[in-house]
Amino acid sequence: MSERESALFAPVVFAGGLVFGLGLAVSGMAKPEVVLDFLQFEDLGLLFVMGGAAVVTGLAFFVGTTFLERAPLTGRAYTRRVKAMDRNVVLGGAVFGVGWGISGICPGAAYASVGIGNLPVLWAVAGMFLGAYAQGYARSRLAG
Repeated sequence: MSERESALFAPVVFAGGLVFGLGLAVSGMAKPEVVLDFLQFEDLGLLFVMGGAAVVTGLAFFVGTTFLERAPLTGRAYTRRVKAMDRNVVLGGAVFGVGWGISGICPGAAYASVGIGNLPVLWAVAGMFLGAYAQGYARSRLAG
């Protein structure tokens, strides 16, 4: 069974996105000012939101991989994907962190921020798309 064979795959992913966005909006983490306050150690609320998310995700992965042979929606076997720590991972993380620190906008929170009416964040979303496109273009040029 593949992702396309499960009729529930897209609706469940969509519902998960709605819950994620609602959680960011309700917690106030969709506001760049809150994120910048966190990064300046003035408001540590984001730490509790991320910690709560990490606990829920950890429990879900533990329960899923311990008690289920396959992922319920895709039917794929649970496997471990190990990514080597290389120069691209470090460089990409650094660039992401600098962008997050300058703008106070993380990709997931950016969409939630637009959803609560913070339309100037669309500039940051456009910048994320442009940056991703530029990286893909540069990588394809260097490889070919």
